[in-house]
Amino acid sequence: VASVAPLVCFAEEQCGGGAPMDSVATFLGATLDYAVADRICCNNHRWAERRGYLGEPQVDLFSRLDPETETVFYDSVCGIPLFVAPRGRTFQEFKEESLHHGWPSFRPQEMVSENVIIHKHGRMESKCGTHLGHNLPKYGVDRYCIDLVCIAGMPTDSTAVALGAGALTVEEFNSTLYTSSAEEYSGKDHMAKTRLIAIIIGSLVAAALVFFAACFWMRTRRRSQSKSENVHSLQAAAGEKGDDWSNDLTEENQSTA
Repeated sequence: VASVAPLVCFAEEQCGGGAPMDSVATFLGATLDYAVADRICCNNHRWAERRGYLGEPQVDLFSRLDPETETVFYDSVCGIPLFVAPRGRTFQEFKEESLHHGWPSFRPQEMVSENVIIHKHGRMESKCGTHLGHNLPKYGVDRYCIDLVCIAGMPTDSTAVALGAGALTVEEFNSTLYTSSAEEYSGKDHMAKTRLIAIIIGSLVAAALVFFAACFWMRTRRRSQSKSENVHSLQAAAGEKGDDWSNDLTEENQSTA
C-alpha cells in the first residue's frame, strides 16, 4: 500500500514552482492535511496519500458531495478543472469503487482530457505539473486512482503557475456541455513495461523455436537423404553381384554344353 511520500527534490520542477492553495486544508468543509498535499502533489512522482484517507472521519468525502448532481474537481495548485463525477454511472457506483480501492477513482468520460496527462507507465499529472495519481485499468478500461489532496482546489484563472499547451481554463470550461476525449483504454499503465518485456521475450522464444525446428528439419532431411543414398549404393552393389553371378552361370552352361 502506498504511503505518504518523503520530501524529495526533482530535477524537473513540479507544480510550476508553486504550491497547493491554502483552501485545500478545508476542502468542502473537511479537514485535509496541507503538508501531505504539498509533499504528494508538488514533491513526488511515486507515492500517494494513505489508502482510505477519503473515508476517514475528518475527511468523509462522499458525505460532503451532492448525490443528485455532478461534482467538478479542480487542481489543488492552479485551479483548472480535472474531473467531473459521477458521469456515465451512478453516485453510488462512484462511491463504492472509490471506497473499495481507497482513493477517488475516476473513469475516462469523467476526465477533463485537455487538462490531464497520462504518462507512458501510468503516472498522471495535470497541465500545471501537479502530481495526481496513477492509471490502474480495471476490466480493460482505464481507471484513474487519484489523490484527493491534489484535486481539492478551488476554480480560478488567476494562478501564477504556467499551464501546459492546450489546457482548458475555468472560464472556457462548461461542465454541462463538456465531453471528454479520453480513450477507454490508453495502454498507459503500470503494466505497460511488463507487457513490453513479455512481448519481447515471447518474440525471442518464438524465433528460437523456429530456428531449432528448422535445424531439426534440416538434420532429419540430411539423415533421410544419407540413408536413401546408402540404400541406392547397396542396391547398385547387389545388382553388380547379380550380373557377375549371371555371367558366371552363363559361361558355366556354355562350357558344359
